[in-house]
Amino acid sequence: MARAVKRAFRFRFYPSSEQACELARTFGCVRLVYNMALQARTEAWTLRQERVNYNATSSMLTAWKKTDDLAFLNEVSSVPLQQTLRHL
Repeated sequence: MARAVKRAFRFRFYPSSEQACELARTFGCVRLVYNMALQARTEAWTLRQERVNYNATSSMLTAWKKTDDLAFLNEVSSVPLQQTLRHL
């Protein structure tokens, strides 16, 4: 009877100052998008008993990126922003 050996690896990441700045910007944008999408879903449910799915929040994200106040969302990668909507 063969047993599978499970291994774990631990890595350290020492970002440069530029990388740390980019990571902080990305995490901040992810947090903002998550909170805005959660608020939109909560309001839709409490006011209209309506469920908002990933496709609807993804289109909201596209609309948010086109506004002047949230245009900075275009400066970070869209992958983490979309992933946070999937996690929500």
